[in-house]
Amino acid sequence: MYSGFLRGFMHRHESPVQYILRLDENEVQLNDWIGEQLEIRFLHEIRCIHCSRKIKKTYNSGYCYPCFIALAENDLCIVKPHECHFDQGTCRDEAFAQTHCMVPHYVYLAVSSGLKVGLTRKGNQMKRWTDQGAVQAIPIAELPTRKLAGELEFELSKHVMDKTDWRKMLKGEVSEIELLQSRDEILAHVPEAFKPYLLDDTKVFEFLYPQLEPVQKIKTYDLDKSPVITDRLIGIKGSYLMFGQAVMNVKKFSGYRVSISRGVEQAAQ
Repeated sequence: MYSGFLRGFMHRHESPVQYILRLDENEVQLNDWIGEQLEIRFLHEIRCIHCSRKIKKTYNSGYCYPCFIALAENDLCIVKPHECHFDQGTCRDEAFAQTHCMVPHYVYLAVSSGLKVGLTRKGNQMKRWTDQGAVQAIPIAELPTRKLAGELEFELSKHVMDKTDWRKMLKGEVSEIELLQSRDEILAHVPEAFKPYLLDDTKVFEFLYPQLEPVQKIKTYDLDKSPVITDRLIGIKGSYLMFGQAVMNVKKFSGYRVSISRGVEQAAQ
């Protein structure tokens, strides 16, 4: 049995993707647990993933309210990067901006629940795609700042989705998409000012996720409502543990103290 405070997954980008669950100092190699009965037990303690303050609820997947309203990583411009306000002198944390926003970013196309456009910091792309459950991805442009990447993403989102349908992603309900052909079609909509940033790379990154069988029920486990989960782990994709009866978004419960054990018998219904 392992116990500790939940954080998002770590990965090794192999085929299939190797998932590691962090619980304080412990790192659980989750692929080895697929096919087994697990018990996840919420130990009724939540702490902010930034300041470790003990809290009753989290904001933005793991933060206390003061950190939610104060930290740059929780500002609106993180989800709407084209609205970056650094040049107005109102950034919450200039040091954060210099290391996370004023650095090269990719705009990419990916296939998860369907074709989508997105952006990510250069060097973070493999984690980003895996967290989204993408089965294919390709960078289409490299821009010098997050704001510029956000402006291009915003323009392209008028022609292709910029959201993932997590239910379709988990079910694997993805139409056959020729990503290079889709890229060529999307590039026709790139405004002239962004064309110097386009990439000629034709390498398509592909991802295979560890999964024994298809997900039958897209119901969700909620540790606040059901503090003990006992179910058979059948796969992992994106930020989700996929069980026989429901799925659990691990990132959503960042900061929750839990215990997790394998080989536990499920109580009779």
